[in-house]
Parts: sequence; C-alpha cells; structure tokens
Amino acid sequence: MSKQKTLAKAVTYAGVGLHTGLKVNMTFNPAPVGHGFKFKRTDLEGAPVIDALATNVSQTARGTTIGKDAEVVHTVEHVLAALVGLDIDNCLIEVDAPEPPIADGSALPFLLKIEEAGITEQDQEKNYYKITKPVVYRDEAEGVEIIALPADDYQVTVMVDYKTNVLGSQNAHLEKMSSFKTEIASSRTFSFLHELEFLLENGLIKGGDLNNAIVYVDKEISAESMKKLSAAFNKEAISVRPNGILDNLVLHFPNEAARHKLLDVVGDLSLIGRPIIGRIIATKPGHKANTNFAKMLMQQIKKEESKPNIPQHDPDKEPIMDIVAIQKTLPHRPPFLLVDKVIEMSDSHIVGVKNVTMNESFFVGHFPGAPVMPGVLQVEAMAQVGGILALSTVPDPENYLTFFLKMEEVKFKSKVVPGDTLVFTLEFIAPIRRGIVQMKGRAYVGNRLATEASLMAQIIKSN
Repeated sequence: MSKQKTLAKAVTYAGVGLHTGLKVNMTFNPAPVGHGFKFKRTDLEGAPVIDALATNVSQTARGTTIGKDAEVVHTVEHVLAALVGLDIDNCLIEVDAPEPPIADGSALPFLLKIEEAGITEQDQEKNYYKITKPVVYRDEAEGVEIIALPADDYQVTVMVDYKTNVLGSQNAHLEKMSSFKTEIASSRTFSFLHELEFLLENGLIKGGDLNNAIVYVDKEISAESMKKLSAAFNKEAISVRPNGILDNLVLHFPNEAARHKLLDVVGDLSLIGRPIIGRIIATKPGHKANTNFAKMLMQQIKKEESKPNIPQHDPDKEPIMDIVAIQKTLPHRPPFLLVDKVIEMSDSHIVGVKNVTMNESFFVGHFPGAPVMPGVLQVEAMAQVGGILALSTVPDPENYLTFFLKMEEVKFKSKVVPGDTLVFTLEFIAPIRRGIVQMKGRAYVGNRLATEASLMAQIIKSN
C-alpha cells in the first residue's frame, strides 16, 4: 500500500479566469491526512471552504462548478487533474475569485507549480477505492457511456466522435497515472468556432485568448467574423491553419482534443473523494456525464462500506498456510482437522478456509437425505482457526496447545451444506494476559453470514 501525500509547502499561481475574466491568486496549501481536496474562497466573508466532492457539483456547463449560491468555484477540473496526476491526496486550494486561472488551458502549469513546492509523504495509508466489479453509466440520448472495470492500476481510456471534417473520431489512453505529466497534462481545452462565437456574443468567455484554447474551425468564416475574432483576441489579424485550427497555436498531439477530454475525466472523477484503482473507459464524456458517474461511484462506495467487511477468498492465490503448515501448528488430525488453509493473518486477526464436502464423516448421520453441517462443528472449525492465531503469538507453537474455556453470543444465521466454502475471520478483542485469549469470530459462505461467536481460550504448554 502507498502512503498519502501532500505539498511540502504552500505555493501560489496567479492568472485570469476563463469565463469570468477576473484576476485570481490561487494558493495550493499542505493539508493533513484524510483532508482530501477542498477549495477556500478567501474573497468572501467568512472564507467558506467547499469540499471537492461530486455531491457538491452545482453546474456542468462549460466546466465543473462546485458549491452553491455565491459560495462556488467554477472550472475546478484542471486543478484537480494536476493534483491527481502528481498522486497527491490532501490539499487546500485557496482562491480570491470564483474561478481558478485558466493558464494555458491545460493542467501542466498547475502541475509544475506544485512540483516547485515539493511533495511530502504522510504517515497514513491511502484510502483507495478499488473497482471490484463493473460499474456502468449511460446517457442514451447523448450517446455517452462510462464504464469502470477492475484493474491493478488507475487507467483511463477516452473515445470521442465530433462528426466534423476538422475533428472527427479520436481516442486517448493513459496506461498509468505516473505518465500523466508527459502524456496528458499539457493537453489544452478546445472549442469549435460556432461555440466560440456564441460565447463571445453572450459575454460568457472573458478570459480566453488564442493561447489558452484550441479553436477548431467547423464552419465557413466570413471577413466580418474574422474582424470580430481579431478584436476579441486583441490581434491585428487571425487566420486558419491548414489543420483547421485558428493560428497562434500548434497542437501538442494530433489527438490533443481526446487527451484533454481524458484530463477532464481525471479531474472530475477525483470528486469521489478517494484515489481510484481500476480502468475507466469513457465514450463521449463531458462534465455532466463525468460528475454523474462520480456520484454513482460515491453511492457504490457508500453501499459497499455499509456491508460487513467480508473477506474475499481467491482460490488462485497462494495461501499463507497450507494444510501441511497447519498440521505443524495444530495437534488436530483428520477427521477432526477442520481447517484447510489460512489466507490472511496479522498480529491481531486471521482468515481461514474450510471446504465442506459430502465426504465429511458427520454427514452420514446429520442428516440422511438432508446433509447439514452441525453448528457445533462450525464453531469448532472457527476455534481451530482462532487457535492458529493464538499460537502465532508464541515462538514455538508446536510446544503449545489451546484449550477453549468459553463460547458466548453464539448465533447460527444460515445452514451450511456440502459444496459450501466456509471463510472464517477471527480477531483479538483484548490483549492476551496470562495466556488467556479473547476473540470474536465470524463464518461466511460467500457474502452470507453463517455463524458468529465470541470465544475465550487459554494457551498452555503441552509438556
């Protein structure tokens, strides 16, 4: 596992907001573990702090806005993408205006400024959200689809199709987040000419110029429009390059538009409040879809965390202890050895597995025609797993035995039958004193709780 990270010191970036045209000072501040990303509006009374979470998204037109009423921050996605790209978990971003600087329309200037401040590792593990099963978001009307799939790293694939001559279908892929700086961060925001004209005519883009937005010319451009654009960008003249974009910019990548969409996905999905392990595949993404998907992931996290912490048994994974190792620790032998393997163990807990088959001798009489594993043997199997944990606390477990003294709060929740795989979890609920061990045990079949009990045992030397 990796440790959480924050900035080594505060650092400030100054500029102009794209849509507001207001000058703004933005300061990235170190933050404690578990803080996450938050924006602080220092220009407002009381300096309100807004959590960068999908549940706080209030608008997604032309960018992602978080907050409500006057306490908002617009166009947060590029800033957040820079933080994620540098593997940072905790940061307080102070702004003295309602919108961060647009800079060059990418995340790179922010990323470089943060690197200038330095990054420091903190003393707590990252709280990853690991995708364990597919999560799908679709907007049929817009042709949007975003899918999250299990993977070993955070990977993002974006596919866009604008159905224009100047910008058709493009794909972009980020194999690992450590490549974000070189492959994605410098990709700039973009607009089509017809959108730009609408935005300018309606006063919706006051901080833009040809240095912070790629403009794709998707329509015939008249001399009058040329004059208006020249005035808007404060240039004597503008022209269209052979590749269909307005001049004064050279594309960083042939698929820079798709890469910028990927950048937006990374920034918007940081609004789940946790780093992701999984593969994201986004078809025709946009801020509305991205943030709706982030909300969906947050709901999934809440749902999963409301469930008990059920261990997952992967039969392909090498066990911590196989049956040979178990027999070197426990004195039990078939047919009364009821643990097949140990798949997880620490100083305070253990997870063991028992495969229940029709060959068990007790099924002969319990019951003919309706085989059910006796509850008392489920508790015995649980106790044997707990015995392995107890004996792991002594340097020579082969010279010790565990005798169980008490069982309390024993509950049988569901029956166990041939073909089931019992997964036992036991944890110490008190420090071991004078050889007395107290444990809480649970037995699961899949996601179903079968048995639970509180157990007490004593570790005694065998000779």
